[in-house]
This record gives sequence, structure tokens and C-alpha cells, in this order.
Amino acid sequence: MQKENNYFRAGASMVYMMTNNDVMNQVIAFYRGMNGMLTFVGAYPTHGRGTGTKEVSSATANEGVDPLASQGALTLSRDGRFLLAVNAGSNTISSFIITDNGVPVLADVKASGGAQPNSVDVSGNLLYVSNVGNAANNFASNITGFLINANGRLTPIPGSTHSLSTINAQPAQVLFTPDGSKILVSELTSNHLSIFHVNQNGTVTGPIVNNSYGQGPFGAYFLSSGILLVTEAMSNALSSYSLSNGGILHVISGSVPNGYITACWVATTRDERFAYTINSLSGTISTYRINPNGALSVVRHITSTPPGTAPGFPMDAGVSKDGRHFYTLNGNQGTVSVFNIQEDGSLVRLQVAAWTNLPYLGSQGLAVL
Repeated sequence: MQKENNYFRAGASMVYMMTNNDVMNQVIAFYRGMNGMLTFVGAYPTHGRGTGTKEVSSATANEGVDPLASQGALTLSRDGRFLLAVNAGSNTISSFIITDNGVPVLADVKASGGAQPNSVDVSGNLLYVSNVGNAANNFASNITGFLINANGRLTPIPGSTHSLSTINAQPAQVLFTPDGSKILVSELTSNHLSIFHVNQNGTVTGPIVNNSYGQGPFGAYFLSSGILLVTEAMSNALSSYSLSNGGILHVISGSVPNGYITACWVATTRDERFAYTINSLSGTISTYRINPNGALSVVRHITSTPPGTAPGFPMDAGVSKDGRHFYTLNGNQGTVSVFNIQEDGSLVRLQVAAWTNLPYLGSQGLAVL
């Protein structure tokens, strides 16, 4: 497997979100100005279907927000060349090439290797997708691997489909370690953190099953040091772990609560001094301080949308490549909230950007270029 480039390509600065529409899924593109503010550019079909407001399983509340119950439904490759989207309603994944002006151009659509794909990640030319499965149709949950070529075309890797810790463990995110040698899958319903070793031919072995410290492991993020951050949707908290070469996780800070409910997504500042958890049904974002050893402490909170306006239920999130701006998708509106990141990690709200004049339910996935 070729090593990934950790630097974004030169070109336009963009933010992408995904509609998850059950008739035709689309990627929505915004141009990101020097001041961080967003301007709608266009909508680009994935040629697959989302689930709309329908949940991928009965394990989560069917309120139309967070239907895929995942982080990483829309993912940029580390070098910013490719954008990957899951189509959970048609059991496919779509790949786009990002042009120099930031417009995504559809390159390929392939079957995901299972049912209801909900998260995807890329390391070098290796891509893995998690599939929730469908118990009614005897489809088990799994992960499946693909090779992605220079033109964005996807080739399934024979023998790469691998079960999770149990046949109905609902994946919430599939995530490569920074060096690409391992894959983490957070399992929302089994309370497991499964680690797979990546083989030279792109297949995986495992899983090595670790117990999550708290309940409902959901979003995950690896710091450059290899320290792992995991949100806990049911414990309403964030935990940190170190990862051994053998795939064993060791708790550093266990279930540090933020005082709000449904802590589901996590992103960090570029200098990795602060982490943000997105507490969807509370409408808030919590800031955590990350000590050099990975210990966590809560610093402050802010609402996703301005007080006195319709509350936004924030979901997926990302930070700009220059480290100056933070973005989160409001799942009950289909809007994106824009914040300036201060030196102390605090967030200053700048904008709530919309691509449609009507509230839009069911969207999922956010990627920042």
C-alpha cells in the first residue's frame, strides 16, 4: 500500500455536506472565504440513494436527525484529492475527484460490500467502508476494503470483507490509524472498539476487541501521536486511549462528561491542544483541553446556532486546514454553522450557512477542505 500524503493539495478552500436524500443523494459544496464564511456553490449527485430521515437501525431514536448514526459518512482523502460518500439507501459508495476549483466530479460508484454503508475512510490508496447490515435481510455488519486509483476508480479487494465483534454490532465509524497500519471501528450497540491489522495486500486480520470505557462509542479521532479520542453517545462523554502495537487500547481519561446529552462527533484543533464534541440533541459544542499525555478536561460550551434563533442540532464537524475555523452540520436544518477558533480554543460564531431556503431533515456528513 502506498503511504498517504498528510498535506492538503493547493486549490480552492471548500466545505462539503451530504443530503442523504432517499431519491438521489447529493453532495452540497460551499466555497470557504478567507474569513471562513461560506458561499453555496452547487449540488452534485452521488448517483446513489440515501435513507432520508429513516434510521439505519432501531438502536437509535427515529427523530430524523442522525439517520446514519455515524461519523465519516462523507470523507476527504488526506491529500484532498478525493471525496467519498456513502449511499446507505442503495448500498453503494461514491467517489469524487476534487478539481482545482473545488468542484467535486463523480468518478465511480461501487457496491459497498454489505448493506447500509455509513462511514468511510482512506489511507493512501486503500479505502475501507463500514456497513451496518440489515437483520431482516440476513446481512451482517462488516467492513469492506477497496483500492482507489489516481482517477478515483474503486476496485473491491478480494477477501477484504470482515465481520465486526458480533454479526449485529452497529458500526459508528471506520478509521485508519495515522500510519495506516490499523483500522478502528467504533461499535455503537456492542460497546466495543474493534481494532483490525492491515495486511500488505489490503485485507485485514482481527478484530482485536476492546471494551469501550463508556456506553455508546460513536465518533473517533486519532491524534498525530496515536492517542485515540472516542465520544460516548450514551455516557455523554469523551474518553482518550493509547493503542499498543498489538491492538490493545489502554484508557488515559475515561468518560469525561460535558454535562450535555448525545456527545456523538469529535474534531480537534490543528495543534491538537483542544477537542470539540458535538452534543447533537443538546444543540451544543463542548471544548475539551487535551494535555500532552492525552488527559482530557472540559473547558467551555457554546450553542451551534445563535440564542434566540431556531436551535440547530449539530452533527458532523471539521476544522479548516489553516486551523482558524470550525464547522458543524445542523442535522435538523441542513445548515452549516461557522465559528472562528480563538487561541484558547474558544469558538466565536460567525455564520449559519444554508443551501436551501427550507429546513432540510436527514442530511449527514461534513468534510472541510
